[in-house]
Amino acid sequence: MAVGGPSWPNLQCLVRRKPATAGWAEDADRGGVQRLAKTLSIPHLVAIGVGSTIGAGIYVLVGTVAREHTGPGLTLSFLIAGVAAALSALCYAELSCRFPSAGSAYHYSYICIGESVAWLIGWALILEYTIGGSSVARGMSPNLVHVKGLDTPVDPCAAILVLIVTALLCLGIKESSSVEGIITTANIIVMLFVICAGGWLGFRNGWVGYKVPEGYFPNGISGVLSGSATLFFAFIGFDTVASTAEEVKNPRRDLPLGMGLTLSLCCFLYMMVSAVVVGLVPYHAMDPDTPISSVFARYGMQWAEYVVSSGAVLALVASLIGGILPQPRIIMAMARDGLLPPLFSDVNRKTQVPILSTVLIGTCASVLAFFMDVSQLAGMVSVGTLLAFTAVAISVLVVRYAPPYEMPMEVALAVASFSGHLEHDEQNSEDPFSNVQEALDVSEVAREVRRQKAIGSIVLICVGAIILISAVSVSFLPFYVQRIACTVGGLAVLGSSIVLLCIGQDKKFLGQTGGFMCPLVPFLPVCCIMVNLYLLMNVGSHTWIRVSIWLVAGALIYIFYGMKHSSLASMAYHRISPL
Repeated sequence: MAVGGPSWPNLQCLVRRKPATAGWAEDADRGGVQRLAKTLSIPHLVAIGVGSTIGAGIYVLVGTVAREHTGPGLTLSFLIAGVAAALSALCYAELSCRFPSAGSAYHYSYICIGESVAWLIGWALILEYTIGGSSVARGMSPNLVHVKGLDTPVDPCAAILVLIVTALLCLGIKESSSVEGIITTANIIVMLFVICAGGWLGFRNGWVGYKVPEGYFPNGISGVLSGSATLFFAFIGFDTVASTAEEVKNPRRDLPLGMGLTLSLCCFLYMMVSAVVVGLVPYHAMDPDTPISSVFARYGMQWAEYVVSSGAVLALVASLIGGILPQPRIIMAMARDGLLPPLFSDVNRKTQVPILSTVLIGTCASVLAFFMDVSQLAGMVSVGTLLAFTAVAISVLVVRYAPPYEMPMEVALAVASFSGHLEHDEQNSEDPFSNVQEALDVSEVAREVRRQKAIGSIVLICVGAIILISAVSVSFLPFYVQRIACTVGGLAVLGSSIVLLCIGQDKKFLGQTGGFMCPLVPFLPVCCIMVNLYLLMNVGSHTWIRVSIWLVAGALIYIFYGMKHSSLASMAYHRISPL
């Protein structure tokens, strides 16, 4: 039956969902509006993903984490962090195949969870990429220019670098991804030099770093796990691949492979570099600021410092390109949906990229890099990423167990005329006694009951995970309160997961995808949710205050603009039977 479109006072509009066929409908409805260019293949995706993931942090993190947490067990921490990141990557891989359109986590959340959550995810990602790009640019320019009258040193070199990258991105996705590939290849060569040269030194000198009296795990397994929590953020960047879904020639095949190869290659390089570096020098003697170059200097290879420094610079440039690339596409997707002014959805006919959005983001990032010391805001990048990862994991549960069957009326009619599966198909009413129609009604009722149980279980998983992780993370609670909260939260998560397993997945909806399927559902997405919530709970309170201010500002924009101008605001909905 048809349901009227939500009005201003109707809070139901907060959970309205974009139809899963939105990409198909947009192609039919936009007419003259030009889509993004489909030019990317697997090598382009790997270049974008690896370039976005391997930042200059690897050249610093190995020293800091080894000294403070893991000792010689640094390699194992990288492996654990890589596995944790793979949980989110698998969820991204499935949704990018199902819904290959620009917008990444925002787009998936809009289809699976609802408009208000999607808005907050998109708004958080805008913050993430802006601050991330600015902080990367700041890292490129250690020589600051102090201007009299300003409390914060300005950095014109960082601002100019951001503008250069912005101009590159305006040329086209194929051109910018090709440049990214060249820079990333050079950075990988530097990392391979570190592995090979360091391995030669290690075999020649007996791997003294592994012979420390404290043993392989000086701080125990807790040190390895705490190191993994820090190293997890070294794997962030594969989600950039998902943001280019609309520009991939064969998204159902190439996107999962692109993300998988990105994560595998990064994990291999991280583990090999860390294994070599911690083996050459005792972990407590490592330089926390320049661990890799100082290791080579210790063995008389001072010239290697220039090679390592060049790798760090290349990594920063590649990370800057990958940091600014996704954001214009997210803004474009939000503008297409009416949540932002439509001018941001314009795509240049020559370059086939959203130039206006790219210039806007590049200018904002350049101004931030010029005036602000964004190092204090860097934690906000982590919050935006983890919120997106959590929303994507929840979306996988929704799409498997409670997929959206409501469609705007005009889309439902178009799909019905194409497939003949509208809920009240007249072909099913030929029996004068309505026997066939009654059977369909009973089937619909059973499906709706199953669907409501699934939605309740997914909500309970989220609530239980929050209770459990909060009890584990908050230290000031009495011991018995922590034990009770952990028990309640754990039982809620485990019990709801078992309920989903018993209910079973929506097999008819599953048949609509021909691409990658996330394995071990529901347990893998549930683990992903818990990992991300744990990391979110351990973000500093000052960071949460800053993020909350940003999200409140975004909520006001949504209330006073996005809610009224949403493309779903005036649509009537019709439930369809699954194909």
